[in-house]
Amino acid sequence: MKRSLTILFLVFLSIQSIKAQFTLDATFRPRTEYRNGFQFLQQEGVDAGFVTNTRARIGANYKTPSYEIYINIQDVQIWGENPQLVPVDGNSSFALFEAWAELQLGKGWSTKLGRQVLSYDDQRYFGGLDWAQQGRYHDLGMIKYRTDGFMLDIGLAFNQDLDGQGGPLFGFKNVGTEFNSGNPFQYKTMQHLYAKKKFGDFSASLVLANLGFQQIDATTGDASDIRSTFTAGTHLNYKKGKFGLAGNAYLQSGKFFNDVDIEGAYLLGLEATYKAGAKTTLGLGVEAISGDDASTTDATEAFLPHFGTNHKFNGFMDHFYVGNWVNRVGLLDIHASAVFNLGPRTTLFTKFLNFQGMEDTPNGESSLGNELDLVLTQKFNGFALKVGYSQLFASDGLEELETLRSGTTDFKSSQNWAWAMIIIKPTLFTTKKDD
Repeated sequence: MKRSLTILFLVFLSIQSIKAQFTLDATFRPRTEYRNGFQFLQQEGVDAGFVTNTRARIGANYKTPSYEIYINIQDVQIWGENPQLVPVDGNSSFALFEAWAELQLGKGWSTKLGRQVLSYDDQRYFGGLDWAQQGRYHDLGMIKYRTDGFMLDIGLAFNQDLDGQGGPLFGFKNVGTEFNSGNPFQYKTMQHLYAKKKFGDFSASLVLANLGFQQIDATTGDASDIRSTFTAGTHLNYKKGKFGLAGNAYLQSGKFFNDVDIEGAYLLGLEATYKAGAKTTLGLGVEAISGDDASTTDATEAFLPHFGTNHKFNGFMDHFYVGNWVNRVGLLDIHASAVFNLGPRTTLFTKFLNFQGMEDTPNGESSLGNELDLVLTQKFNGFALKVGYSQLFASDGLEELETLRSGTTDFKSSQNWAWAMIIIKPTLFTTKKDD
């Protein structure tokens, strides 16, 4: 009997190995940064920052014809933040980065449930923010449809603080669904739709997102009504031979998270690329993001790209829209770039950007400055090294706005940032057989 059960068990495992695929992957990514004006202008007399942090991830994927499960655990640590002999890591950022299951429903339909990354097109509005060591995820349920040349995602999210509110015995919450967001990047509810269609060398996509925000009164503890921000946009992409052209157009309306009306907010962008020979790709682009008109006190006209991978846009020193630049003068970004293939495994990326405000500062300034970004990538056997340097040439307008934010009037003449990062992403184990 035992022998029969053993044989049956082995047969079951062999069938599963044929029908299912299991993959175990990992990421190890340390990065060192010299910060002398990164995100905010550096004050005169203040030492530059210098930090090393590490992303460590391990992910397990199990895929069958009827369903797929992925669990990705990560830890992000700053070197030296924990004493060496402490038995418990008091500063741990150990977290569940992704945990989702996708169930096949037939005829191109599926549903994906759990913690997952939303990344669409050039990541201008929805992106995974992979540059940040912690990344960005969403807890939601999504209906998906895929067919040749067309895709559709419809997602729903509903967040609350705790599954408990002072219950007498266990603290479980049986009434109310409060969620104190407190900022424009943390929503209580979200409904989104993404659709994309390909037409040969051309593709077009549609993004619709409705975000609901709620705040809790610090004195009374009462929850406010949900305030909704609605965003609609499209990404157009054309590639033919050596030439490429991409455009973004977004509109925003509704209410800001703090109950201020949003009127006429927009983002418009156009990017052209040209492959000039086998070793050089040139780029030229412009992006206009509306800002707040100071003459209107009952509304804001400022657009906010809530979940975009904003580090990718408007300069790598992150002075604009990376947890900052919310409800300010907007931005006009005109830039030129070039990518040089220096060898089979070596590339150099260069970009020069000019920044202006879409609205004038209180002193009537419009110019915000210029930035130069350089990134060298060197690939080795199994890992890669990236080294970057950026120099910001701030103008009076940017210094004026920074003074209003920080109260400081004396800034360093040189604002720069340098970094180096090693990327190792091995597949530790897989049952996938080579074709």
